[in-house]
Amino acid sequence: MKERNRRAQQRAQTEQLTAPVTASSAPAGASAFTFGDPMPVMNRADLLDYAELVSYNGWYEPPISLAGLAKSFRAGTHHASALYFKRNVLASTFIPHRLLSRDTFRRWALDFLMFGNGYVERQKNRLGGTLKFEAAPGKYMRRRVDMVSYAQTDGWKVVHEFEAGAVHHLIEPDVNQEVYGMPEYLGALHAAWLNESSTLFRRRYYENGSHAGFILYLTDAAQSQDDVDALRDALKSAKGPGNFRNLFYYAPNGKKDGLQLIPVSEVAAKDEFFNIKNITRDDLLAAHRVPPQLLGIVPSNTGGFGAADTAAKVFGRNEITPLQNQFLAFNDWAGDEIVRFSSYTLDV
Repeated sequence: MKERNRRAQQRAQTEQLTAPVTASSAPAGASAFTFGDPMPVMNRADLLDYAELVSYNGWYEPPISLAGLAKSFRAGTHHASALYFKRNVLASTFIPHRLLSRDTFRRWALDFLMFGNGYVERQKNRLGGTLKFEAAPGKYMRRRVDMVSYAQTDGWKVVHEFEAGAVHHLIEPDVNQEVYGMPEYLGALHAAWLNESSTLFRRRYYENGSHAGFILYLTDAAQSQDDVDALRDALKSAKGPGNFRNLFYYAPNGKKDGLQLIPVSEVAAKDEFFNIKNITRDDLLAAHRVPPQLLGIVPSNTGGFGAADTAAKVFGRNEITPLQNQFLAFNDWAGDEIVRFSSYTLDV
């Protein structure tokens, strides 16, 4: 039995000596990497410079992803808020008609503001007259290649076929084609996505909870191992309730830079989060042309944003009135004065 144990020990020692050197035991070497070359924005923007749209299964595909626009709708707080604000102002000035309800107009207006395309279907009664007008979901509407009829799809097949001439298509004009409209805020989508990414990153950073706040760098040779262990225990105990504590460390005969506190880049750049949020917010509001005081934004400067009633009057004249005039084009197609608006006033 003793001889067997001795042979086993010798075999284990031999295997340990002849084992290959792992990557962890190899000496550390210098390494370098790059994030790649800068990518010009115009390389991707050229995707919108099309000569003609692609036809698929008898309809034209939109020049941009409507599903992507729908997902980006709530990417930024100010993006969705500005669209809802315009929709609510338009709906408050809309005069309901027996053939076009206020709820139908709300859905129609939101689709037009979000996708640059608004669709209204004429539903007929048994005698062939107009029963009512209903808003068709703009995300799933496709225009046929005959440029007259429309179809509702689920992305790859037709779900519902509309009669020719039964759908009114309100278009936000585009400079590259005339089949579909394009929303005005496309240039601000990068700001909305950056706003969302910064918020998600900050949220995940705090939810993680295991991030390092700083690096305590001790190089003073005058300190003993007992002093280092005491400092480590003091740092470990500074957690839980009342974790914001002050630490006292006495180092006799220590050097000036023997103990250094090096903050991690995330903590040092915490102010960059606020800059990103503010810059992207301003870009979104500029794209939607909505005054910040009308969205409930608190000014960070002492001067403020100015009077809200004055901003609302300018916004109503320069933004709401032109939008109302665009919706009035529906009356020419319907052959009657279906869409009517009252003046946008601040009187309750």
